[in-house]
Amino acid sequence: MPHIRVMLDYFHPWPNSAGLYLSRARGWFDAAGLDVELVVQDPGRGDTLEYLARGEVDFGIFPPNRLLARRALHGQPLIAVAAVNHRGLEAVQTTRTTGITRPRDLSGRRLAYNPTPRGRAMVRHLVAADGGDPDAVITVDAGTRELTVDDIEAGEADATFGNYWSWDALRGDLPEDLRVTWPVDEIGAPRYHSYLLGTSERMLDEHPALVRDFLTATARGYRSAAEEPEGTLELLERVIPYFPRPLIARSLALVAPTWTDVQGRWGVIDADRMGPYAHWLAEHGAIAHGHDWDRSFTNGLLAVPA
Repeated sequence: MPHIRVMLDYFHPWPNSAGLYLSRARGWFDAAGLDVELVVQDPGRGDTLEYLARGEVDFGIFPPNRLLARRALHGQPLIAVAAVNHRGLEAVQTTRTTGITRPRDLSGRRLAYNPTPRGRAMVRHLVAADGGDPDAVITVDAGTRELTVDDIEAGEADATFGNYWSWDALRGDLPEDLRVTWPVDEIGAPRYHSYLLGTSERMLDEHPALVRDFLTATARGYRSAAEEPEGTLELLERVIPYFPRPLIARSLALVAPTWTDVQGRWGVIDADRMGPYAHWLAEHGAIAHGHDWDRSFTNGLLAVPA
């Protein structure tokens, strides 16, 4: 039975990985002849795609912009084989006390986020789309730290960008009625898959049956995780025991609907998202170019019609 290492999408597991954990717990990977190990990245050694590029993991979950950037700049033979999320998970978050009531109000205010080229481009896009002045936004470099609404109330910033509305934005002690959270795909962001599942082109070429079996078992896990939240919650509590149960439960309820497209299919990567998003990233200098974006993914190994 081949040992398969799968790298998750974050510094620690969270409910977006539920399908993988459930497939393993239910024995569906075993039944496919796969011994699956789920791992998280060491930021000092790079992100999931860096691990994939070095051949240290077999599959990984990553944002599409990072995949497109690596392929455009370095021609790295990495490829997405399934979509995990069919929405953007990022949000702009603030609190009622700041007086910020819409994205254009961020002009002249302190916005905490990780100012990567893509992050800066998205902030400018969102503010400008609402008629604000993106040059007037004051950047607070938060790096990879995700500030909470409590940090905003404490005065560290006036708002944040990048928190996930289905995870980070749920944290903190501030009452719900004092929070303001705008999912970016509701305030003018381009459409994109927040996370894709991918592998190396070498794995795809040399072991297509293994990739197909892995995806079939993974799809079953995600479908079951969405359909059986109580059992999934119990499993998640065992792998992320340091977060409170209500937080995990709410996150699971919010993120699960993003796992399937409008036709109810898990995994199908949408070319109508990938193409325009690649061109948007290139236009805003977040990737070297938007050519050959259609070669960055395939739906050919999925057990559903594309």
